[in-house]
Amino acid sequence: MELKIALAGNPNCGKTTLFNDLTGSNQYVGNWPGVTVEKKEGKLKKHKGVTIQDLPGIYSLSPYTLEEVVARGYLVNEKPDAILNIVDGTNIERNLYLTTQLIELGLPVVVAVNMIDLVRKNGDKIDLAKLGAALGCEVVEMSALKGEGGMAAAERAIAVAQQYQHQELPHVFTGSVEHALAHIEESISGRVDARNLRWYAIKLFERDAKVEEELALDESLKQHLQAHIADCETELDDDAESIITNQRYAYISKVVDSAVKKKAAKHSLSTSDKIDRFVTNRILALPIFVGVMWLVYTIAIGTLGDFLTGWTNDTLFGEMILGSLRDWMVGAEMAPWLVGLVVDGIVAGVGAVIGFVPQMLVLFLMLSMLEDCGYMARVAFIMDRIFRKVGLSGKSFIPMLVASGCGVPGVMASRTIENDRDRKMTIMTTCFIPCGAKMPIIALFAGALFGGSGWVAVSAYFIGVAAVIVSGIMLKKTKLFAGDPAPFVMELPAYHVPSASNVLHATWERGWSFIKRAGTVILASSVILWFLQSFGVVDGVFGMVDDNNTSLLASIGRVVAPIFAPLGFGGWQAAVATFTGLIAKENVVGTFGVLYGFAEVAEDGAEIWSLLAADFTRLSAYSFMVFNLLCAPCFAAMGAIKREMNSPRWTFIAIGYMCGFAYVISLIVYQLGLLFTGGGFGIGAVVAVALVALLCWLLARKPQHELAARTGAKLKD
Repeated sequence: MELKIALAGNPNCGKTTLFNDLTGSNQYVGNWPGVTVEKKEGKLKKHKGVTIQDLPGIYSLSPYTLEEVVARGYLVNEKPDAILNIVDGTNIERNLYLTTQLIELGLPVVVAVNMIDLVRKNGDKIDLAKLGAALGCEVVEMSALKGEGGMAAAERAIAVAQQYQHQELPHVFTGSVEHALAHIEESISGRVDARNLRWYAIKLFERDAKVEEELALDESLKQHLQAHIADCETELDDDAESIITNQRYAYISKVVDSAVKKKAAKHSLSTSDKIDRFVTNRILALPIFVGVMWLVYTIAIGTLGDFLTGWTNDTLFGEMILGSLRDWMVGAEMAPWLVGLVVDGIVAGVGAVIGFVPQMLVLFLMLSMLEDCGYMARVAFIMDRIFRKVGLSGKSFIPMLVASGCGVPGVMASRTIENDRDRKMTIMTTCFIPCGAKMPIIALFAGALFGGSGWVAVSAYFIGVAAVIVSGIMLKKTKLFAGDPAPFVMELPAYHVPSASNVLHATWERGWSFIKRAGTVILASSVILWFLQSFGVVDGVFGMVDDNNTSLLASIGRVVAPIFAPLGFGGWQAAVATFTGLIAKENVVGTFGVLYGFAEVAEDGAEIWSLLAADFTRLSAYSFMVFNLLCAPCFAAMGAIKREMNSPRWTFIAIGYMCGFAYVISLIVYQLGLLFTGGGFGIGAVVAVALVALLCWLLARKPQHELAARTGAKLKD
């Protein structure tokens, strides 16, 4: 018999950890039909025919967010055989708000109290029998982080699904509210599934627009029900939705008082609270954040990551693969063009990118640890203070956090922002944050011209953050984005030791995505680049050329190179690498690998970046890096922008803004850098100073809607 068990719970309740533990590698990840909310399902280990459906983390079944709409649509329409509700035992009262709503759906429910190890460590006690009796469902305990009790909880859900008999629902509501709900149930009986009758009645009482639209009640019945609801509102002097919320929490409070005994006084601080007094402190929060990110990038790019990448490039791809491969192909008397294609094109291009995989894996590992321990949730809280001042919601930081792995899901994550203006601005600025694909560019120049300095990588990250902030201030003062940012509410989970399985799983997912692109997009690009740089027209004859400067690629590059001359990298190689980076940002490194013949250099065991360093100064390299970090993202991310904007005009505005902003900032960096390093005050410096003045004016000017209001007031006077 095929069974479907739905995992439901609040964000940060341990649901993802449990899902990974229950399903292992038998997971399928995609998107829910028609939306970009992630859909995860997998087969339960050692239980043939049992599917675990991981629902998005939600706080309620109200239609406030896309995640809540998706989750409740699945539960109401698909009707899984059982719901396994994960509850954070350290914050049980708030978690039970969703639990009561799930029980009202009339489906079999098993409540799994997670983090029971922390509950015991705090000296608290939860009477599972009393809690289960009050809720009218089975309650078990578990610790997803330690891998204890998860499978037992899933097996209880299976047993309940197979033996379930409809039981009386807990008496959550009282007085006139219960009377009104009973009357609504009687009025809609036969119109909805009997199991969901109570849930539909409550939603109609709350005036849930989506439910009202779904049921399409006739006008006379709607007016009759509204009269009962209005009577309750008058009697209790509150609106219907608040009445339901207040009575639900009153019921939960009684349940918790009877079933949960807390050792610590209510006013005492937990360990997480004590840590947060420093980590989220108004003065210390940002310096701590900068210090943490400096440590992460120093280890990933400068020390451990640099050692691993050096070994991969010089030893693995240099001596062990490229040298042996070239010798074998030459010894086999293969055609020179074939040797060039395989060694100088495919292996040099793809190898230049794959060589950075160790650094990427170290970076992803450390970021995953910060996310899993709970620190990154604090960063979102910290950044909300800053973002709100520049006109963005703290919700905008979540897509930007996701974008540090890849810009595509980062752009897609903007759908959680309800305010249309905030969402569009977030889409336009999210890709400023360096993603995993941009890390090789940073590592390339950090190694070639800055001695592997961790500060180069850290500065690149904070240039992205600064670009977001500056853009937010400027854009919010235009008519297109005027208005107040949306409110931001986020739970701060308790700090805990990162789960090894969670961290390794997240690291592998991000790393594998990076490797797949190297084996597909980068491979195809390297072949095309090799052809263009190996063939050309010399004396009217088309054929292979010995000098890259006479190739087809050089001819194309020289046409576009003058555009970048004011930015300090006017060579055709840099121009070509910049354009190929629009296909995939890793292509920038792969392009240099082909154009500079890294394969031949690596074959001799020499430092593969020496040729690159000969064509760039530190200043021009930094300018190149800044431009490629801030300009339009890869084609995949542009496609995501087009889908989320759902407008060719807004897509053009977003991509055009990113490219224009990147050009301006890169020009300022290079030209003012020349000025301060003795380059003289030329036309470039004049333009740079003028652009700085323009940016300052755009940042300082009054918002357009305020100017319009003042103008209107004057005309009225």
